[in-house]
Amino acid sequence: MYTFHDEFAQAADLRYLNHAAVGPWPKRTAIAVRKFADENVLLGARDYPDWMIVEQRLRERLARLLNAPSTDDIALVKNTSQALSFVAFGLDWKNGDSVVISDEEFPSNRVVWEALKPLGVDVIQVSLKCKEPERALLAACTTRTRLLSISSVQFSTGTRLDIERLGQGLKQRGVLFCIDAIQHIGALPFDVQASQCDFAMADGHKWMCGPEGQGVFYCRAELRPQLKLHEFGWHMLEHPGDYGRNEWQPAASARRFESGSPNMLGTMALDASLSLLEEVGMEQIGKAVLERVMWLEQGLSAIEGIRLHSSREADRRSGILTFSVDGKPAAEVWQRLMQHQVVCLPRGPGIRFSPHFYTQPKVIEETLGIVRRVALL
Repeated sequence: MYTFHDEFAQAADLRYLNHAAVGPWPKRTAIAVRKFADENVLLGARDYPDWMIVEQRLRERLARLLNAPSTDDIALVKNTSQALSFVAFGLDWKNGDSVVISDEEFPSNRVVWEALKPLGVDVIQVSLKCKEPERALLAACTTRTRLLSISSVQFSTGTRLDIERLGQGLKQRGVLFCIDAIQHIGALPFDVQASQCDFAMADGHKWMCGPEGQGVFYCRAELRPQLKLHEFGWHMLEHPGDYGRNEWQPAASARRFESGSPNMLGTMALDASLSLLEEVGMEQIGKAVLERVMWLEQGLSAIEGIRLHSSREADRRSGILTFSVDGKPAAEVWQRLMQHQVVCLPRGPGIRFSPHFYTQPKVIEETLGIVRRVALL
């Protein structure tokens, strides 16, 4: 009998707990890529109109995944960093403006704002190590604050923030809200309308189980004309197929951020991957991810010498669980785990595990046994 677990035909001795880095493709994605490659070999671009149908379908899937009001709000981008750059260098900054971020951000959501310092923009980093990090973030917003940019799930510890609370607070303060959702979308339900965010972005190669090089950028409709464009080409025009037109204007939709020829290979792959997430359903996926994280959390807590660095509060949990072994460097622990085919990474204060909805009970139990042995060495 077919199950969704059959989509992930990983090596028998592999224990893959690394979706917060790069997620494996499901079978259907590999099939879609092979089919596209074969079509290119045999037919070239004869069926390009059919490819564009898939591209539109991908936009529709992404709009549903983010609960965007319209596919017009969705741009297909190379990665999260590119989308963050569209925001950072699209807004009209004034000397003395400030941006609020946390002190735990992945470099992509820090460097892009620090790059604005020559324009007189200050970057305020807020510690999340408190009972109510949302209160701390909002308290850091002053009359000079133009935008708050935050990862809804922190990459090293997995701390999940209450983005709806942040969105409401920022709306009251008149501060723009940007969400780096790369560790959220595909693992847990995500809703741009409920969070009242202005911008959101994510890569497809982590929890969406797609390829590198294809991501999503959500931009609220009212703000699209306010972002100054720095990339231009045929694909971002309002009339992209009318090559003889001399007068031009950027597309009114978020396609205005897509300057040149689309990544059609990435489109075929991500469309196939998202079809799986839609079939399973994000509510069910989120439930399964959290169940597996709690299973790992309980098992690790029972091992002497293990210290958990991820929150154990229900509303702070995500698909990421980070731990360390007392007296052992993270690099050493990681190397031993990898020797036993436990695929993970050292991040922040320790080792980061990140299972997905399809992760088998056998993988978790075997991993806990390996960690127990490593801790005793």
